Amino acid sequence: MHELEPPVFNTFGLPHHVAFAWLVMAILIVIAALVPRRPALVPRGLQNAVEAVLEFVLSLIDDVIGPEGRRFLPLIATLGVFIFASNLLGLVPGFTAPTDNVNTTGACAIVVFFAYHWIGIRQQGLGPYLKHFAGPMPALAPLMVPIELISHLARPLSLTLRLFGNMLGGHILLSIVFFMTVGLSTWALSGAAGAVGLVIGGVGTVATVLFTVGFLFPLKLLVAFLQAFIFCMLSMLYIAGALEAEHDSEHGPGAPEGHGDHARHGGQEASAPAHH
Repeated sequence: MHELEPPVFNTFGLPHHVAFAWLVMAILIVIAALVPRRPALVPRGLQNAVEAVLEFVLSLIDDVIGPEGRRFLPLIATLGVFIFASNLLGLVPGFTAPTDNVNTTGACAIVVFFAYHWIGIRQQGLGPYLKHFAGPMPALAPLMVPIELISHLARPLSLTLRLFGNMLGGHILLSIVFFMTVGLSTWALSGAAGAVGLVIGGVGTVATVLFTVGFLFPLKLLVAFLQAFIFCMLSMLYIAGALEAEHDSEHGPGAPEGHGDHARHGGQEASAPAHH
């Protein structure tokens, strides 16, 4: 993995993904510190950008989890912003994205894994939450428990490898195009193949530069956003699944009673005019 990371910057013995992850965190901390502590009624500049990001994340939470999921905004927004900023850092020449290393993506996935289990246990209690793994019928528990365990253990693996694979693949593609551009330009300028080499190398260099600027970089920007978006969406779906059993227990047994109360109130209201 380290062969793909050019030693442009001295990280003082730290692995590149650790040093650049700290750099991303430092940038985000500085941006957060620059946001006004007393927000203006009409947001401008940095405050406007930060509020737009938070409103976007809140709308996603409302759609996936519901209004009760707004308390998880710090977790979801932090993961999304950190992953997106880390992905963007890989587009800067001389830097590598912290998310193209499996240790960084695995750390984010482990945070989500323990977070949604902890949320489910806090909301339902340990016993009811573990019962959810046994399925709807006790007779199905020997079948459902292994399936549920494998399914939950596969979630952090899926989050880790999806983000890692996409970012590393993009990094490898950028490296190939970069070395191709350097090779073609060197061949053209060296004059080893004469006029033919100059023409082919020059045209190839221009073509690779236009391909990188016009197609590859915009594609990488899109992938950087989509991977952060998918990671956050899956995290919210896991949290919603951890809360689902609680909602079922609240609405399921209570629904007939609620209808009965409404019927009784309706009957009393209907009989009220008769007394008059």
